[in-house]
Amino acid sequence: MRNKIVVAITGASGSVYAKVLLDKLILLKEQWEEVSVVMSANAKDVWQTEIGNDSYKNYPVKYFEKTDFSAPFASGSAKYNTMIVVPCSMGTLGRIAYGISDDLVTRAADVILKERRKLILMVRDTPYNLIHIKNMETVTIAGGIICPATPSFYSLPKTIEEVAATVVDRILDLAGLDISSYRWGK
Repeated sequence: MRNKIVVAITGASGSVYAKVLLDKLILLKEQWEEVSVVMSANAKDVWQTEIGNDSYKNYPVKYFEKTDFSAPFASGSAKYNTMIVVPCSMGTLGRIAYGISDDLVTRAADVILKERRKLILMVRDTPYNLIHIKNMETVTIAGGIICPATPSFYSLPKTIEEVAATVVDRILDLAGLDISSYRWGK
């Protein structure tokens, strides 16, 4: 079975990470059956501010509203195997950590965790306070993966998109997708 992936985009700064992720997922089309996207209203505003357009509407994926609990990935029976939250706000992290399924993003994360599938949270805030750290610990203990928006520079990135890609490539690796990327020592 090819991958069924949920991408959640929250209102934290870092829309470039979501854009680069969607760009790369489109290039990896042969590796997934379905990509579904859910964005908060704040995420749309932040995308407009940081990227300067509403190009998130142009990707050939399925879009769902945050209030649409009839979305297939709101149930484990739909067999989505990966959820990526990019960027993941600290509020979203906290609600996921404590099982507060008050919208489609947090419900989908709850489903992914209960089904023992891959939940990858690309947290973006800095610095972290102890509440953030404890929430990351709770999600990790529950089986989620915390992948901070911490770029690497081994590949000598020259643009903001290339810097963001160093994190996105790690996310795609964690998701189990076969990608061509800079590899240390090669």
